[in-house]
Amino acid sequence: MLGPVEVRRDGRRVAFSGAKLHTVLAALLLAREEVISDERLCRLLWGWAPPATVSAQLYTYVSRLRKILGDDVLIDRRPPGYAMSIGNATLDLSEFEKLALSGREALVAEDFEKAGELLRRALARWNGLPFANATEYLADAEAPRLTEARAVTLEHRIAADLALGRHEQITGELTGLVAEFPLRERIRCQLMTALCRSGRQADAIHLYHHGRVVLADELGVNPGEELQATYRALLEGTLDRRPRSAPAVLTGPRRDATGRPDGAPAMLPPDTVDFTGREPELELLCRALAPDAQGPGRPRRVLVTGMAGLGKTALAVHAAHRCQRHFPDGQLYADLREPDGTPRHPTRVLRGLLRALGPLDDVLDTEEQDQLVRLYRERTRGRQLLIVLDNASGAAQLGPLLPNTPEPAVLVTGRTALPTVAGAHTVALAPLARRDSLELLSAAAGPARVASAPGAASAIVEHCAGLPLALRIVGTRIAARPHSTPDRLARRLADPVTRLRELHSGDLDVHGSLLPSWRALDPEVRAAFPALAALGPQPFPPPAGAGSLALPATEPGRRVAARAAAALLEVSGADEWGQPCYLFHPLVRLFALSLDEGAAADRGAAAGAEHNRRLTHRP
Repeated sequence: MLGPVEVRRDGRRVAFSGAKLHTVLAALLLAREEVISDERLCRLLWGWAPPATVSAQLYTYVSRLRKILGDDVLIDRRPPGYAMSIGNATLDLSEFEKLALSGREALVAEDFEKAGELLRRALARWNGLPFANATEYLADAEAPRLTEARAVTLEHRIAADLALGRHEQITGELTGLVAEFPLRERIRCQLMTALCRSGRQADAIHLYHHGRVVLADELGVNPGEELQATYRALLEGTLDRRPRSAPAVLTGPRRDATGRPDGAPAMLPPDTVDFTGREPELELLCRALAPDAQGPGRPRRVLVTGMAGLGKTALAVHAAHRCQRHFPDGQLYADLREPDGTPRHPTRVLRGLLRALGPLDDVLDTEEQDQLVRLYRERTRGRQLLIVLDNASGAAQLGPLLPNTPEPAVLVTGRTALPTVAGAHTVALAPLARRDSLELLSAAAGPARVASAPGAASAIVEHCAGLPLALRIVGTRIAARPHSTPDRLARRLADPVTRLRELHSGDLDVHGSLLPSWRALDPEVRAAFPALAALGPQPFPPPAGAGSLALPATEPGRRVAARAAAALLEVSGADEWGQPCYLFHPLVRLFALSLDEGAAADRGAAAGAEHNRRLTHRP
């Protein structure tokens, strides 16, 4: 695949044609014997405009591949997609990666001859532009990652050559590479070093200034730390004219045994051990966070949205742990919500993130947000960081927390769409399906407890209506009471009046999780919210909502949309005039009705207090 997609048998190219057939083969190989979903294959074949006969065409392509590849290569149907095992066959991409890794290890050990040989063998596996004969959708999604891997391997090989004193032999090659990769600062540093060692200081200085102009014009940034350090050494006459004892590629922070730089932040919350379901959403997140998922030079921004209790944080944290290998410079995490549900001020969040990124001596006495933002963007610039921003409330809060360079990836969770996260992959969560709900309940309560009472488990799943928070609460309660049967809890959940009170365990509380979304509504809308719930569990159009709220005919769409925007309502189709219809999640509706009961109780208590006051002051 390091060039046009090809199959060779006994050294001879196997003839088969068609960009889509090559795409299916490449996609199966890239999955590394794991399942690639039909949805992913469809996206790589047809983009966002698939034909109506998707399933039949996928089946045809896979059948043709099976005939071409023979019995030694297995392609299995494993819902929701296919998986390939290549047996004793070899893949140029795998060979390239093994040789490149061995070469880097030799480089670290300062065995420069061996490193150079291994890295040259790795680069020799390349045969042109990757996926040149596949669809543009596959090439756009996967080629930038492989091109980046080739460029990094080139940098390592050049570092070995410089360490061996071969600067004159590689100056011409480096000149061509700077023209090919004008934004790669390390290659520019290596050419400056080679020119300096060859007695061409003026050319090296000109190369630096040219790079500064290119970076400013293309990215709007100044040269990075390594390029600036090379330039200073050049001016001071300390840029070594002789081979270095260690290659330029090894500059930077020392790394521990896992490859993480010493002192790199590791702020992710613990992963959910029994994480269940959400496989399509998890696959999308992991692919969107992978290096160059957006293409070279484009920021990686991923947004997970949905109402409270749907497991946005659990999904984001699980995906972040799974993708840690892509972020060797560390992972940052910040909860953007205070314990009482109000949004945290960006200044407080910035200080916490900066504290994880390094000393705060230069900003200890400042509360100026602009200065904190500047320092935060300086410290995240050029670093392979994953930044998880949980429970974002809006653009004003989120804007200062976004890096201004493409290297750090940002994963945001929020209850509504956030226009600040421009160009982001958005994953909108829905309630869990029945099967996934049963799996989550079983994981939380224990498989044996759930299997012993299938009827009660089925009823519990129905009462929780696919809300992961509710299912985890019930599972936790069942697990904590080994001598109590699930049937008893199922009966207590059956009563809608008391159901929300039962969905509480320790810090987990469905009612409490919904309160911040309700409080975020405008006061007028918040007060009228219970009346909307009284319409019933069926979908309703905006006019019906307007009638229940006594709003003018021009207002219903805006008012109802305000509730949907707060992630308290779901859009459910459209009416005969094309207006969207809205639907309450069953537990949200119970929450809204409980607010009306609470308000009535408060009014009754206030009236009683006033009556008693009057009796006390009666002459």
